[in-house]
Amino acid sequence: MSRAGTTGKGLTRREWLAAAGALAFPARARSAPASPVAVAACRSYGSEMEPVLRKLFDQAGGLGRFVRGKTVVIKVNMTGNPSQRFRHFDAGDSFWTHPAMIGRVIHLMGLAGARRIRIVESFASGSLPLAESMLMAGWDPADFLNAAPNVELHNTSLIGEAKKYSRLPAGGDYYIYPGFDLNYCYEECDVFVSISKLKEHATAGVTMCLKNLFGIAPTTIYGGGAGVDEPAITPNGGRSMFHTGYRQPSKSAPQEREPLVTADPGARVPLIVVDLAAARPIDLAIIDGIWTITGAEGPWNRESRRRRMRRIEPGVLAVGANAVCTDAVGTALMGFDPMAGRGSAPFETCDNTLELAEDRGLGSRDLNRIEVIGPKLSELAMDFRNPA
Repeated sequence: MSRAGTTGKGLTRREWLAAAGALAFPARARSAPASPVAVAACRSYGSEMEPVLRKLFDQAGGLGRFVRGKTVVIKVNMTGNPSQRFRHFDAGDSFWTHPAMIGRVIHLMGLAGARRIRIVESFASGSLPLAESMLMAGWDPADFLNAAPNVELHNTSLIGEAKKYSRLPAGGDYYIYPGFDLNYCYEECDVFVSISKLKEHATAGVTMCLKNLFGIAPTTIYGGGAGVDEPAITPNGGRSMFHTGYRQPSKSAPQEREPLVTADPGARVPLIVVDLAAARPIDLAIIDGIWTITGAEGPWNRESRRRRMRRIEPGVLAVGANAVCTDAVGTALMGFDPMAGRGSAPFETCDNTLELAEDRGLGSRDLNRIEVIGPKLSELAMDFRNPA
């Protein structure tokens, strides 16, 4: 059993969680659900992408089964500033979910009978509508709004059209936060979809569909400029309290289990991601690995990381109904072992989010239990640490 970090109080993560009343880890891991994941090669965001997506959705159980007659909320990955670029590449060509991917998914969901589709993202600072942020990035919001009937765009770092934030509990065996106060879109949701980029992460090792949920937390409550007693009116500042625990969310929201469970970002970030995934479960996980970057999650990373960062073209897509299983397959597609523990690549300085999610019973990371539909992973995988 791998080391899961320390709390700063002389206990390992597992010892602390056991003392806090969490259920036995091996039993939970063995009983964690294993769900099929469909994978395919796809080399570009052009005309070849739609038939590949159609096939993947069919292999994952049929898109109509997920979305027909439903309100669908799609969390995309637009982390960072809308004006940022990686070298001379657009964000979608490198570290964001590609706009063509988002548009094709919206289109296919509309054809499959989705009643309403909401595209959501929460920027760290600023109260601009999501459409305005897309324009700043060089995207045309009309491409999404016209891809299917009843499409909406929401910046969920704000309270939006609701009178209050929605409280979503993380369950009795939560790690750090017992629940989260979120924009109403995450509650008024029949089907929650995470479309992520296939990337490494400076703090969490890898970032895919699970880590994408970091961005559902409104910075009016969980940001550096969050209100002390009540949420701030305007988002301001990143989610650094999630990284270091230097302060608590607004007092109106659920507070940390202890004043400071741990100050280690490599422990806090994975634990909080799992709490978020328990509070707002993902119903459909989609990984965009056609074009991406190596080394870290974005161009804002420190100099040592930027020197290792390259724009690459793995040319892969993955779709699954269980985000833990899908991210485990995605981890393998990057040339890493989803069973690796802290101290092993890509989790050299952090706990393995997949392990913690499996321990919570959210899904299996064991490739021996996950049915992979499509080519063998060895035929699709790219070594992210030594890309050709």
